[in-house]
Amino acid sequence: MQVSLTPRLEEMVREKVDSGLYNSASEVVREALRLMQEYEQVRHLKLERLREELTRGEADLAAGRVSVLADDGDLRRFFASL
Repeated sequence: MQVSLTPRLEEMVREKVDSGLYNSASEVVREALRLMQEYEQVRHLKLERLREELTRGEADLAAGRVSVLADDGDLRRFFASL
């Protein structure tokens, strides 16, 4: 497999290898791909959690479990009561 990088990305890879943290450009690329995979997994988990919270919020709204906050004072009192 061949990969084309911009000059800046090539320099970043070279710097990582030169620093001694990695033995080769391939190690740098593998680590970058592992981090990308981890980022995508975290993003997926966050989106799933957001969907769950939205579903819960919609159920609360439908059941009338809401608080109407008209101004900053209402908001402060609401958070103070938690």
